[in-house]
Amino acid sequence: MSLLSRTLLDIGPLRTSPTFRRLLIGRTVSMLGAMMTMVAVMYQVWQMTDSTVWTGAVGLAQALPMVAFGLFAGSLADRRDRRQLYLVGTVGQAAVSLLLAVQGFLGNVPVAGVLALVAVQSAFGAVGGAAAGSFVPRLLAKDQVGAGLALNQVSFQGTMLVGPALGGLLVGWLGVGGCYLLDALSFGMAFYGAFGLPKLPPEGEPARAGLRGVADGLRFLAGHRAVRGALITDLAATVLAMPMSLFPLVNAERFGDDPRTLGLFLSAVAVGGITASTLSGSVTRLGRPGLVMLCAAATGGIALALFGLVTNPWAGLGLLVLAGAADTTSVISRSTIVQTRTPDALLGRVTAAEQIVGQAGPNLGNLRGGLVAGWTSGATALVSGGVLCVLAVAAVAATTPELRGSESGGPDEPGAPNEADEADEADESNEPGEPPEKNVTVS
Repeated sequence: MSLLSRTLLDIGPLRTSPTFRRLLIGRTVSMLGAMMTMVAVMYQVWQMTDSTVWTGAVGLAQALPMVAFGLFAGSLADRRDRRQLYLVGTVGQAAVSLLLAVQGFLGNVPVAGVLALVAVQSAFGAVGGAAAGSFVPRLLAKDQVGAGLALNQVSFQGTMLVGPALGGLLVGWLGVGGCYLLDALSFGMAFYGAFGLPKLPPEGEPARAGLRGVADGLRFLAGHRAVRGALITDLAATVLAMPMSLFPLVNAERFGDDPRTLGLFLSAVAVGGITASTLSGSVTRLGRPGLVMLCAAATGGIALALFGLVTNPWAGLGLLVLAGAADTTSVISRSTIVQTRTPDALLGRVTAAEQIVGQAGPNLGNLRGGLVAGWTSGATALVSGGVLCVLAVAAVAATTPELRGSESGGPDEPGAPNEADEADEADESNEPGEPPEKNVTVS
């Protein structure tokens, strides 16, 4: 294999699994609508309040339901058919998008009502996300999981690049109501991908109901140092360094508060993410996801700290490109660690914890950024967050040697639950390159 082939994105999963391909197409279109809605909500709240605290509260409205329901949704995904749960979550999100469209057209709903709808949609997202996070290891062979996650990330970054800019244009042309309505229609493609899935009940012993099942998942996370360290690294990076809630303020200061330019900052992050995803072949084939994740998370923190210091907006956009590339590389590596090291019987709960970290973490970071900027300044919020991120990543690296080693997917550390040991024995029983028996590929 040539150097170029090893460096470029591995598209093998699209050829080997038609089911994965349909799911990816459907979720991509739906995510495009979600990105447009993100801009519409941010713009609507900003226009209603002129406050970075309120735009930060949008992140809180998304994060609280994710934290409150996420682990219970994960426990449910480890007891029920995950395809069915994904459909329930998708229907709920589509219905809330329609309600957002109605209030957008009416124009007399208070800001608290908008945030309440955002919170309900986030709750449905927690249900669907806990189920969807377990699909890749079941649809692909183990040696293709990293490539499948990289393709998911390309899809996400692509919609993040196009969605905000398109959302800004649509808000300017159609208003927030029209933008929300298009998001609701985009869920039709999510249904297209979901109905192509086979039934996907959890393998192994079903999770115990209620708090006991949640506690089992938390015990796994507490005992497995590599998985725990991966989630802590991402949580530190997103909560401490995430600057999205400051973008409306920056847009007002540098771009005349034009909604068509608000998406430039998110688009810059996406450019970096797409570039990193496109060149992810060397990362997914390297076999050192822990070390890659630590280096990428630290790089992202440095870039965001420098973004708070520069006065030239175009230099700032360049730093956001670097931050986006670092974040994408970190996310791919983190997800590879989690997906390949977690037994299927626990994957719903661990995926829910990863979802809380990956989605609620940035939202809490938005709240932190908005509050710090309100108390001090935008530059202080950005610089302090980036520096704290680097220090937190350094602490994780120093205390988790499993992430610094050549194989994050090696034997479990002392204290990890027995289910993980059983999963390792099952993996080792397969011939090199042979997919585990649990994987399902449906044409």
